[in-house]
Amino acid sequence: MQRIMVATDGSASANRGLDVAAALARAVDGELLIVTIEDFPAEAIRVLARAEGGIGEANELLCNRILLEAKERAERVGVRRIGIRSGFGDAAKAIIDAARRERSDVLVVGRRGRGQLAGLLLGSVSQELVSRASCIVVVVP
Repeated sequence: MQRIMVATDGSASANRGLDVAAALARAVDGELLIVTIEDFPAEAIRVLARAEGGIGEANELLCNRILLEAKERAERVGVRRIGIRSGFGDAAKAIIDAARRERSDVLVVGRRGRGQLAGLLLGSVSQELVSRASCIVVVVP
């Protein structure tokens, strides 16, 4: 178990998942891959788009902020090898595709988030991850 992937949207629940994934990566001296999927609330995008000059720039800014904050959080725990990636589209499909592409041994997610990742409720996206992912899936309450 050397490749641990965690999906985050920056929410409190996602941060609990990140903390579990970081602790696991540190314990096994493994690699932690942090991913976020572009699907932000429309109002947040509109506000940022006005400030940043466009929807694409606003999405990129939000993704980068989420990923950098998550990376810093994992570094504080002592994880030495960290990768960051962003994707877009249907949350479950994008997360499963990323886990497969990155050959993740473990996928960690929070139980609920915001935006499309708010669907990380047991019975929806997380259930799809548990049933379709080709690796171990840990859903953190």
